[in-house]
Amino acid sequence: MSTHSNPAQSHGHDHAHGHGHDHGSDSTDIDWEAMADTLENNGDLHLPVLRRTASRLAELLGPDKQVRRILDIGSGPGVMTCALAEAFPDAEVVAVDGAPALLDRALARAERLGLGDRLTIRHAELPGDLEGADGQTGGGLGEADLMWSSKAVHHIGDQQGVLAALTEALRPGGMLAVAEGGLPMRCLPRDIGIAKPGFQARLDALQEYWFERMRSELPGSTRTVEDWPAMLGRAGLTDVGSFTYLLDLPAPLGETARTFLHNQLTRLRDVMSETLEADDRKTLDVLLDDSAPESILRRPDAFVLSATTVFAGVRRAS
Repeated sequence: MSTHSNPAQSHGHDHAHGHGHDHGSDSTDIDWEAMADTLENNGDLHLPVLRRTASRLAELLGPDKQVRRILDIGSGPGVMTCALAEAFPDAEVVAVDGAPALLDRALARAERLGLGDRLTIRHAELPGDLEGADGQTGGGLGEADLMWSSKAVHHIGDQQGVLAALTEALRPGGMLAVAEGGLPMRCLPRDIGIAKPGFQARLDALQEYWFERMRSELPGSTRTVEDWPAMLGRAGLTDVGSFTYLLDLPAPLGETARTFLHNQLTRLRDVMSETLEADDRKTLDVLLDDSAPESILRRPDAFVLSATTVFAGVRRAS
């Protein structure tokens, strides 16, 4: 399981538990390791928001809370893992993911930032690896004072069940924070001049279809009303609340942001080519044509605007 924006949906990771490989058009399997560069680029672009989020979690826990161990569930290449290590200088931070190549990147990133002595990695698949050899919930990963998971829970069939399992792994007074939901990213005006107006809204509709299909194909898929505060409450957390941060990069964009958008649109083209209408497929091809003046890498009206919502709650101290 990794963490980034869902490759075909702004519901995310952001990431999943079974790092499958694509088997042709419209596949809902995801090869996270093949997306390593894209995931790290995504994380770097969102780094200001991630650092603000880590600082906000520290504020919510309060200055008197001793945070000794943090788990980043679905860490991907470790961008947020390192942000958490920076925000909690006395804590051991564990990157947890099912993709060894991404965990290697997390370690390398920590070394570059001088955090290598406090960041460790753990290869694990969820939800199964939440249980230790004795069958005790939480035993597989150990206890934590803070657990973070971004765009990962929605890649597990029983979302309510995994929230309960994560809560069990919290020490009393510890916090679970999940980034889920938010708003679909916007990067183009309604009328882009080379398609029927509303191109991005039509992509949104296809992404919703892809996301629901992905959810339905997960092992043990269980439908639930995605009321995240209520779900965290049912998992046994108290003082549940939420906050939202915007990533607002106005036009004209720099190279990093344009590369991010090119990667996102390429992924959309790859996984949804059969469901795209012919005209929209042609439009997407133009946006991805590096030599075209209307390319996402060249057009002056491209921007990035997205909202990340974090839901958090505390396990009642005994």
